[in-house]
Amino acid sequence: MNIEHPPCPRPSRQVETSNIECLMEKEKMKIFASLRLCVRICIMVVLLASGCALHIKTVEPVAKKPPDTYKDTYKSDGSYYYYVESQLQIRMGNPDKAILYLIKAIEREPDSLYLRRELANLYFANKEKEKALSVIEEALKKDPENIATLIMYGMIRQDLKHIDDAEKAYEKVIAADPKQENTYLLLGGLYVEEGNLDEALQVYERLIENFPGSYAGHFFMGKIYAEQGDVLNAEREFKKTLEIRPELEEPQFELINLYKKTGKDKRIIQVFKDILKRNPKNIRAAMELGYYYYKNGMQEESENLLKELGAKSLSDTDITIKVIQLYLDKKKYDEALIVLNGMLKGAPDSSDINYVMGAVCDGKEDNRAAIMHFKKVMPDSRFYQNAVIHIAFLYQKNGKIKEAIIYLTDIIKSNPDDPELMLYLGTFYEETKEYEKAEKTLKQALEIDLDNSRLHFRLGVIYDKWGRKDDSIKEMRTVISLDPKNANALNYLGYTYADLGENLDEAEDLIREALKYKPDDGYIIDSLGWVYFKKGDFKKAIEYLEKAVDLVPDDPVILEHLGDAYMKTDDRANALKFYKRSLLNKKDDKTELEKKIQGLGD
Repeated sequence: MNIEHPPCPRPSRQVETSNIECLMEKEKMKIFASLRLCVRICIMVVLLASGCALHIKTVEPVAKKPPDTYKDTYKSDGSYYYYVESQLQIRMGNPDKAILYLIKAIEREPDSLYLRRELANLYFANKEKEKALSVIEEALKKDPENIATLIMYGMIRQDLKHIDDAEKAYEKVIAADPKQENTYLLLGGLYVEEGNLDEALQVYERLIENFPGSYAGHFFMGKIYAEQGDVLNAEREFKKTLEIRPELEEPQFELINLYKKTGKDKRIIQVFKDILKRNPKNIRAAMELGYYYYKNGMQEESENLLKELGAKSLSDTDITIKVIQLYLDKKKYDEALIVLNGMLKGAPDSSDINYVMGAVCDGKEDNRAAIMHFKKVMPDSRFYQNAVIHIAFLYQKNGKIKEAIIYLTDIIKSNPDDPELMLYLGTFYEETKEYEKAEKTLKQALEIDLDNSRLHFRLGVIYDKWGRKDDSIKEMRTVISLDPKNANALNYLGYTYADLGENLDEAEDLIREALKYKPDDGYIIDSLGWVYFKKGDFKKAIEYLEKAVDLVPDDPVILEHLGDAYMKTDDRANALKFYKRSLLNKKDDKTELEKKIQGLGD
């Protein structure tokens, strides 16, 4: 698994983090956790697809293709050619080219609503949401009553948080065609997301009136009743769901949660057994039942079940991932320890279980136990690289950076072709300011993987800290050539030029490009403010720097930037205010800032 190295999105700014939780992000998987998450935006495809399981998950709020196909509806010569080309470009991973081809198709077939919906879908997938909205609005002007277009319009409006417009669109669809089953789910999900549970309940009741066999409607009514504490009605709706679709497992888990609230132990165990009888491979049910046995003093039953699960994990790798989902994602470390200790009895030498156990111990800040378990992860394990990096960061976390370097150096001797480990070793050398060793390590890694943008980025950061600005700029340009959408590199290069007072127009372009991919990043917004400061547009600088402070309120550099901007506008009171805030958060190099404060007479 790939682990993101500690980011350094800004030159000369120590914002790197070695928090181990960051390293788990690539492993973690979101699961069905709460009512608001379970119905977010678009649940229709997951619930209503033939033969699917009732696992609710977030999906992109882009409408599925309508039943008609463009091949059956095109009229003008040439339009279908461009449509096909757009589809080929999508498959090749070139959304920008696909958009251009679709635009050409629309020029030849301007009345095609299908093509416009396709274009809106592409814009949305490309994170150009306002353009998607504009296209779908044009489609609505041509046919305000078109159901597929209205649904997509509502979904885009909903994603843009234009809730009233989304509600009106969905209601219009239902009024025009009460048999649009999916739209009830979209509208109900919208109300749930907004916390309007009574309105959502009414929508699901209308759904069931029109579709008495809608297991999705009964299920979500049950979820709402459970959220409202109405246990009897919630139980009734979940049981109705199971009457319609007895193979579904999620309603059974919901019943278990209800019975836990009312202390119905026998029913809880029985439902778990029902799930496992129908599906003996249900990992979640086995783990939760094992834990439930343990908590209720049924030690033998718990041990037998978890021991068997541990033995199965040697051949079923999904079991380890499920532990991560159920316990690590939710930071339920105590529960995880019970489950994992039970599983280890069935597989004491399992690299997978020991790795997750190490992560749990780290979460509980038991560093010694964490390192012990990580060291039991064998080189042939999929978690080996992660375990090695975890150990190195634990050494660093405890102030033993030299031990981290020695440990990684020894591991690399046995793994001389692993550029990822070299990347982290270079990062540690960077932290100890051994820049020559860091450069040597990263260049060694680049000999193995020349086009690795992360290695070039880190090398650029090291050159910047080393005072080799030209070399840093060169590396950042290399990163951008390899990965044109790399927001960190775009911002780094733009900020570097701003700080040097050079190429300010290019700096602004680079930073604005970075903001396309990270529009709410306070550091990038600060960079843009700093460009305006350097250009002498202090009013605009303050506008952006204020936004940056709102997003990152404790960063000393951003606070000092804002103080500098206020000084340029002769607003001494605000300048002093932000200088003082900066000083409170600054850990070193305080001399210049203290001089600024003294110069204001404080």
